[in-house]
Order: sequence, then structure tokens, then C-alpha cells
Amino acid sequence: MKKVSFLIKSCIFLCSLGIITIIALYTYAYFSPKIELKSSNQFYIYDKNQDIVHEGSGTTEWVDLDDISPYLIDAVISIEDKNFYKHQGFDYLRIAKAMLNNLKNRNIVEGASTISQQYIKNMYLDFDKKWSRKIEEAFLTLELEMHYSKEEILEGYLNTINYGQGNYGIENASEYYFNKKAKDLSLEEAIILAGIPKNPSNYNPVSNLDKAIKRAKVVAEAMYNNEYLSEKEKNNLNFENLNIVGSKKANNLQTLMYYQDAVLNELKTLDNIPKSLMDAGGLKIYTTLNLDSQKTLEKAILNHMSADNELQVASVIINPENGGVEALVGGLDYAQSQYNRAISSKRQVGSTMKPILYYAALENDFTSATTFLSAPTTFTLENNKTYSPSNYNDKYANKEITMAAAISYSDNIYAVKTHLFLGQDTLVNMARKMGIQTTLKENASLPLGTSEISMLDFANAYTTLASGGYTRKLHFIKKVEDLNGNVLYEYKDKKDLVLNENYVYILNELLTSTYNTAFVDYNSPTVMSLSAKLSKKYAIKTGSTGSDCWMVGYNKKHLMLVWNGYDDSREVKVSDGIISKNIWLDTTEEILKDKENTWYDVPKNIIGIPLNAITGAYDEKSKNSNIFYFVKGTEPNGSKEIAVAKNTTQK
Repeated sequence: MKKVSFLIKSCIFLCSLGIITIIALYTYAYFSPKIELKSSNQFYIYDKNQDIVHEGSGTTEWVDLDDISPYLIDAVISIEDKNFYKHQGFDYLRIAKAMLNNLKNRNIVEGASTISQQYIKNMYLDFDKKWSRKIEEAFLTLELEMHYSKEEILEGYLNTINYGQGNYGIENASEYYFNKKAKDLSLEEAIILAGIPKNPSNYNPVSNLDKAIKRAKVVAEAMYNNEYLSEKEKNNLNFENLNIVGSKKANNLQTLMYYQDAVLNELKTLDNIPKSLMDAGGLKIYTTLNLDSQKTLEKAILNHMSADNELQVASVIINPENGGVEALVGGLDYAQSQYNRAISSKRQVGSTMKPILYYAALENDFTSATTFLSAPTTFTLENNKTYSPSNYNDKYANKEITMAAAISYSDNIYAVKTHLFLGQDTLVNMARKMGIQTTLKENASLPLGTSEISMLDFANAYTTLASGGYTRKLHFIKKVEDLNGNVLYEYKDKKDLVLNENYVYILNELLTSTYNTAFVDYNSPTVMSLSAKLSKKYAIKTGSTGSDCWMVGYNKKHLMLVWNGYDDSREVKVSDGIISKNIWLDTTEEILKDKENTWYDVPKNIIGIPLNAITGAYDEKSKNSNIFYFVKGTEPNGSKEIAVAKNTTQK
């Protein structure tokens, strides 16, 4: 009896202690400062001109509860928190039930978060599972319930929740998915939207209509069980004929979200920004985005690519003078695929790897006129292994050709000979020196771009070349402020000279051979088809593998990379490579249409010599005569120097 009596007294004591603790916590919450709701989860992204291009939510998009469809309100309460109007922040019965189910299944299969708890998470907290975060969530939830009515909490929740596709808040979501105000949603539309927040990327009707409808039926069943729908209404629901719009009225670019995702990825790497603000909002983010360039790039992509084809695209436009990414596309249509191929996808870069090799060669006593025999070759490697690369379409000079010609035709034999002559570690080390962070393995085929690199990482090397030999930190964010204008982060421009400006200049000139008529001989330059359409001087290199097409081109103020290929790495067609070239051409020429023809200043130690483009012999008059550039003292014997300053801006 004593044990029973002790247990009863212990239970009474613990219950009393629990009640006293709860009363104390609610009292503490009541006297705590009031949380400001409408300033929370505002999330603004600005372009380089400080014009707003994206709102996560905010006062301009905030709608009163009276201006939200009753269908939507009923659906949300049914599926998220059926006892919302009965509890004071926590549904204790639901918590107990969830704990029992999780224990039975020995896994977390059910949650018990209320709308108030979810609202707090969205506004202020990160989403880790630490106990400190759970305790903080509990206190803030109590404060929310003590200071605001249920209607105010529900209104705030609906105005800040993530509805997928970059839409935060019910008004944004209604306009995006159905081109309607939130108050005008039909029953089916409201049920579809109510189902999205559980998994915004999977349950939104643009990304996956089938999953969205399946989720909507779960929501409808919850509404029926909570007596918001009659059985007849539930059975008569028609989700199949909904008019899904999937676009915004302002800045209706189907690729802009790829840039915004890249911004948010970079935001997560900034140590100065409180993690709670990163996850919940309350930030003004000023970026390097050039909205006109983004529009021009998207227009070019849509002009040359078909939505009916599975061919994908990625592209970045960078200002070499500061490393700012001015435009980015990670796929043909964000609504169809949120996978950002410019950032996340690693692909073989093909012959666009060769300029890194040839810069290394110039540093190791090669010149633009150094020759190798271009002919079918089998190389004997370590352990008696052999390697037999081939040129595109099996075209060979069967004679000695210059480095300039090798670049013009993208000759693979010349590249592999150079690579093996220098030592396989040379290219690996030079790629790292130019800013590529991907670990590259030494192998004979590396100069042919057989290693996989992400576009943004690969762009580091080309930015170094385009900037005249300076490494630049590629970045999307210029400045971050909180909503009160306090600067939390500001980009500090930094450049490090890692290359020899003489050799960078020579290489950049060599990369103009890809569209130079002087190189039309046994073969044609790789982008000769674009020559007549180029209004300015560019360094250009193409690359292709069995599954990838690349086009890279730049001058001192503009760098652009384009990739085309298939997500499943199936074989690309020759015509796919033409698409890459045309996207680059149309975009670059339009962006630079009214700009002056800028090229690199000639270093004092550089001279120009007229030589035969293919053989490198001294040649002033033939159709194959071309100006080769040398560091003084490395020019061929008997050659005559010419004034090179006049040639600096010629196309």
C-alpha cells in the first residue's frame, strides 16, 4: 500500500509541477515583447540596378484573411491543424498520439506541429533537429499565441508559407498557379494549394501534377473527416481539368529562378548572415544580376531550342572585371525542372580545356608558332598502355602545324603531344592555379576535356584568362541588408595576378584563330560559320564530347559559357553544337550591340610577326598570312616585327 500511495502522490506532484510550469511559461510568454509579424519572412532580391526582381513575401503581397478563399482556410486547417482554434499553440493530444505511433514504428512517421509552430519555424528558426532549437521554438510559439489572435496567426502563416516554385504566401501562389487572387480560388484550386506546403518541390502542380492531385485527395479526405466537405462534394471534385498557369505577371522569365537559386546557395556560405534570417527571410539581397542580359539569354535559348526536345542547356554570363555573374540559366524551363545544371551538374568539358593547356605551354617555352606533326598517332604510356586519340571527322594535316592552327581546328593530336611533352601534372596544376576547384586526375586524355567539371567552377579558369591573368571570386551577391537597412555583408573586390600578362595576351589572340579566314586550308576554323556575324573581337573556343557541346567566348568586359546536352548523357548530334554557338552568338552580340569594341592592351614586351597560319614560316603576302604574337626574343629568326598596336581592336 505504501508503494501505491507513493506512486499516487508522485503522480499528483508531477502533474501539479507540470501545470505550474505550463502556467509559468504562458505567463512569461505573455509579458515577453510582442513579435512583429508582417516584417518577418520578407525576402527581397535586387538586380545590379537595385530594382527588385523577386519577393519571397512582404507587405505589398500581404493579404487580409478576409481576402483569402474560405475553401483554402478550411483545407489548410483540416490538413495541417484540425484543432487550431482549440489549442494554445500545442496540440498535446496529437503530440501524444504521434509519439505512440513513432514508438510503434521505431521511426519518425508522424509529426504534430501546429500551424503556430510552423509559422514560428518559417519566420525565425533554422530547421535542424537540435534540442536548443526545439526549446526556442516552444518559447516563441507561446509568445505568438499570447500576443496574437488565431485569425492573426493564420493570416500570417498563409502569407509566408512556401508554396513552391519560388512562391511565398498565398497571394503569390494563387497568381502564379491559377492567375487569380487568393479570394477567388475555386474549391479544387484551394485544395491543390493547401497540399503544397508539406513538400513544395514535389506537390506543386507545375513540377508534378500527378503527385499534386494525389496529395489534394488526401487534403479532401481530411476536409470530409472534419466536416468541411459533404460526401457528395468530395466525390464530385474534379482536379483533372484545372487551368494551371505557372507564371508570374512581373519578370515572367522561365529561367530567372535558376539565378535566384544560385543567389540563395551563395547566401548560405556567408558567415556574416545569421542562419535564422537565411532560412526565415527578413533580408534584402543586392545581386550582380543584369536583368537585360538574363532576358536576352533566355530569348536566345527559346529561339534555338524546342520544349518538345529533351535537350537541356546551361549558361553563365560573367563580368571579367569583377567576377560578378550577370546572368545564369540552369535549364530550359525552371517550371519543368529545378535542377540547376550551371551549378550542380558536372560534365565533360571537351576541347574547351585546351586553352588552359596552351597557356601552360607558353609558360614552358612554347610559342604560338611552335609546330607538331598532325597525323594519326598512337601514344605509348606507362605500363605499356597505349592511347590513340583522333581528330574530329578524322581530319589531319599530315604535316607540321602551328599552335595557332591547332587551336583554330581544335587538333587533338597536337594537344595530346603538348600535354605529354609538358608532363601530365602540368595541366592539373595550371587548372588549379587558374581557379578550378574540382580535383582533376592526371591522364593522357585530360586536355581533351574528359574530366567532369561544373560550369561555374570551370568558369573560374576562363574568368582568369578574360581578366588578363587575375583570379576573381565569382559571385552573385554584392550586399545583404536586414529590413532596417543594416548592412550584414558587402562583397569586397579582390584580384590576384596569377598568370603572366604577356602569355595571357598571346593566348587570347590565339583564340581569335577559331574564326580567322587565314586558317582556311585543309580544314576550317571551328567557328568559321559565325565569322560574318561577329561585330567585335572575341577569344572563342568550342568543345564537344559524345554527350556534351560547349561554346565559350569572351573579351575584357564580357565572358559567356554555354553548354548543351542531355541529362541522361545520351549522344548529342552535330546540330546540338550549332545550337550552343547560336545561343552564344545571339546573346553576346545583342548585349554588346551598343558597346565599343574593347580588346586587351598590348603588353610592352609583345611583338607581332606575319607568318603562315598553318606552317609558321615567315609569310607577308599569302592568303594564309596571319599575325603571330611573341614575347620579344622568342620570335623566329629572320622574321620582321610589325607595329601591333593597330591590330588590337580589329575583329
